[in-house]
Amino acid sequence: MDLHVLSQRIKGEVESDLLHRVIYATDASAYREMPLGVVYPKDASDVKEIVKFARENEVGLIPRAAGTSLAGQVVGDGLVVDISRHMNRILELNVQEEWVRVEPGVVLEALHSYTKPYGLFFGPETSTSNRCCMGGMVGNNSCGLHSLVYGSVRDHLLEAKVVLGDGTEVVLKDLTVDEVEGKLESDTLEGEIYRKVVGMLREHKTEILEHYPDPALRRRNSGYAMDQLLYSGYFDKRYDEPFNLCKLIAGSEGTLAFITELKLRLVALPPKEKAVICIHCSALEEAFEGNLVALKHKPMAVELMDRTILELSKGNIAQNKNRFFIQGDPAAILIVELACSSREEVDRLADTIEEDFKKHGYGYHYPRLYGTDIKRVWDLRKAGLGLLSGMPGSAKPVSVIEDTAVAPERLPAYMKDFGAMLERMGLSCVYHAHIATGELHLRPVLDLKKERDRRLFRQVAEETALLVKKHKGALSGEHGDGRLRGEFIPVLFGQEVYEMMREVKRCWDPAGIFNRGKIVDTPPMDKNLRVKEDHAGEDDLKTYFDFSRQKGWVCAIEQCNGSGDCRKETEFGGTMCPSFRATGDEKDTTRARANVLRELLARPKTERIFDQPEVLEILDNCVSCKACKSECPSNVDMARYKAEFLQHHYDVCGVPLKALLVANLSRIQRWGMYLPSLYNVFISNPLTGGLLKKLLRFAPERSIPKLYKTTLRHWATRHRSCNKDTTRGKIYLFADEFTDYMDVRVGIRMIELLSGLGYEVVIPEHVESGRTALSKGLLKEAKKIARKNVVLLKDIVTDENPLVGIEPSCILSFRDEYPDLVGDDLKAEASSLGKNCLLYDEFIVREIRKGNIRSGQFTRKPLKILLHGHCHQKSLASVEPSKIMLSLPENYEVEVIPSGCCGMAGAFGYEKKHYELSMKIGEQVLFPAIRNADEGVCISAPGTSCRQQIKDGTGRTALHPIEVLFQAWQETEG
Repeated sequence: MDLHVLSQRIKGEVESDLLHRVIYATDASAYREMPLGVVYPKDASDVKEIVKFARENEVGLIPRAAGTSLAGQVVGDGLVVDISRHMNRILELNVQEEWVRVEPGVVLEALHSYTKPYGLFFGPETSTSNRCCMGGMVGNNSCGLHSLVYGSVRDHLLEAKVVLGDGTEVVLKDLTVDEVEGKLESDTLEGEIYRKVVGMLREHKTEILEHYPDPALRRRNSGYAMDQLLYSGYFDKRYDEPFNLCKLIAGSEGTLAFITELKLRLVALPPKEKAVICIHCSALEEAFEGNLVALKHKPMAVELMDRTILELSKGNIAQNKNRFFIQGDPAAILIVELACSSREEVDRLADTIEEDFKKHGYGYHYPRLYGTDIKRVWDLRKAGLGLLSGMPGSAKPVSVIEDTAVAPERLPAYMKDFGAMLERMGLSCVYHAHIATGELHLRPVLDLKKERDRRLFRQVAEETALLVKKHKGALSGEHGDGRLRGEFIPVLFGQEVYEMMREVKRCWDPAGIFNRGKIVDTPPMDKNLRVKEDHAGEDDLKTYFDFSRQKGWVCAIEQCNGSGDCRKETEFGGTMCPSFRATGDEKDTTRARANVLRELLARPKTERIFDQPEVLEILDNCVSCKACKSECPSNVDMARYKAEFLQHHYDVCGVPLKALLVANLSRIQRWGMYLPSLYNVFISNPLTGGLLKKLLRFAPERSIPKLYKTTLRHWATRHRSCNKDTTRGKIYLFADEFTDYMDVRVGIRMIELLSGLGYEVVIPEHVESGRTALSKGLLKEAKKIARKNVVLLKDIVTDENPLVGIEPSCILSFRDEYPDLVGDDLKAEASSLGKNCLLYDEFIVREIRKGNIRSGQFTRKPLKILLHGHCHQKSLASVEPSKIMLSLPENYEVEVIPSGCCGMAGAFGYEKKHYELSMKIGEQVLFPAIRNADEGVCISAPGTSCRQQIKDGTGRTALHPIEVLFQAWQETEG
């Protein structure tokens, strides 16, 4: 089979190299299988050609959107067809009739942004809404947090334009009785499908209704939904529903046809007045029974988080901030959401629910939250899946039976049987999610690298299937069968009904090209698991960073579960992942990098595992922004993994001159300070500067930063007198390599400002931060620097006399990298030192709260400020202190630009090969926000690279927040 032939037949792209195959070998499930290649169709005509090519070559097609499937739906050995790159347009909106037409690659949140101004939205709202695509939601018949009210995708799917197995495109929609009869007369594949489906339903109506789950169960997505077609007027005059094969397509996981367009019903936005009650339960059983109490009051949603998830959230930078409402150590929290027309009505309902819980003796704390706090609670709940993957070590809460659903009234009894089963097997389990609809996500903790736990993986699935059948439930409530549950469909439905499902598959897809091995005829559920059994000693890899908390480097990489949080687009906030946001290419996601690292460390393609070009290629566009460390619920720290790999690569292949020069920038500048004027002439001269840029492989459009006429240390030595009259105590100022040589004016303003406010500012003996070495993966050098700094500073820096830094990436190295880099003998000292290393804004806000710095010390003139935060500041600390600090002058108005990364990212944006991507990242939010600002608006950014990027991208000069505050103080003093 020649994929080059396919590339000539379509407008989209075809990739068959090892890198792309590895990236698409997994989804968010436990499975891994190498595909033949990846295809990115441009439109429906491309899809038709791809289907024809697959028939001609007897190749399977795997439709894929965001790749967040939890049951292995988009894992297989065929051709992956990724519709998310190009087929993502919103085609038509009809406000009056409340429907929208979209291509299958449209992201749910993007659809919501489009329809919100019209008071409409798509009801089923999944926890992956900022990256999941509509085609995938149809494939899995997704439900979401509010399925109690809005049901599933099946309830809102009006029409689907699909390509059948013979390459013809048809529209599935509501049909009258006469229209169905007309379809039955057609001699096309479409006609054969109608004849087979209608005939089977007529002949086996009784068996189908008898063996399918209880119709009262809202969440049910096991097998093909043949029973749903029986609830139509065509088969039973008691029903008003027209016959529509969309009922069958929803939940079919791409196994019957290929979707090219969807028509979806929209609903009115819910009432604006909302509240959530977070009921703290002392035992899980309380939560199971309490759910029934909450349901009596008709809430919008009831969701559950158990103790395991709550504990894991403590270790996640972003989610730890969302724990503000938690009191004590609850075994579980029930989140009950209410929506009414007024605040008074919401509160009355909340009072009633709280009283009912207390009457039954359920719960010990009932915090009630409103407004923006509601989103924080839901963000914590939605992060559950990712948080579970962040559990240290190889044993993880595994997706094996997490999607089972029973009627809510049956849930306590089902949970009792389930708990007894786990106790007998000696397993612990995580409980979370959609308790209101009887679909608790249950994840037993298993180490799939161990033979015993692999056996338990199967045993748990087999025995749970029997329990689900006993309680008249469904194996899958929303995530689908995939290759995980297909093996147990005969157990749930009986062999006769299962054979009907196989007939449905063969009728729709005679050549067997659509997503083979899913739902029916699946391989064994414990075949092709993602992790390698026995681990092959990969955790014995000696590393430069200390990964002991994660139980090893490979385990740290494996924390990426594939849930795709790194695929969210710019408009949905946050910073992760800048390169993906600019390119829209799966290759540029944090997930893809983790996939490649995991695959090629565990299954190397060369003898020298650290000399694999695919790894270097996948890491190349990582800007090391650190956003994944905080925004990824699984705590994936790709910047650290990249640096670790690069140092091992250098050990094998040597250090490139470019990396060596960038990493040693501070040493070069230190020599340049002997003759700074000559250095500046050299770098700015078109000839000599151009040669230097070529040597460094920098973009010719960039200007290399110039040196100041003196170092900050030298200036501070000459101006010690300004520190004499101190009344507020002493701080140590970290003269980082950027502030000491280039941004000296900022350092001077820092000293003058704090001295003027009554502080003694001392630059202690220290060396550079090592940031440039870290950014280029020279960890041996960075370790030496870190150890020197820890030894020099550990005995003088205290809570009372902190070390304060100006450049975020430098001072935050003390808190982030140093403790895991210095070695065991200095680890405790480095950790202790890091706690007393503060960013400029953290120190000033601390003093504001103590009353030592007051607004009266600053100007009263008005000023509007646009603030762009540094990536490391956003990830490892917060931009909020800078906003508070700049808002101290009473008439200063501060607006934080909702930008992610500026795109410069240290040396990344200077490099010629990254220049275009760097500017594209800046153009997403940052540059337009600044260009649209009035001339009188002050632009502020703490990062030296950020300020350079703003200058290059907009022509505007950005000031460090310290400079802005200094001017406000100086105007008063003056």
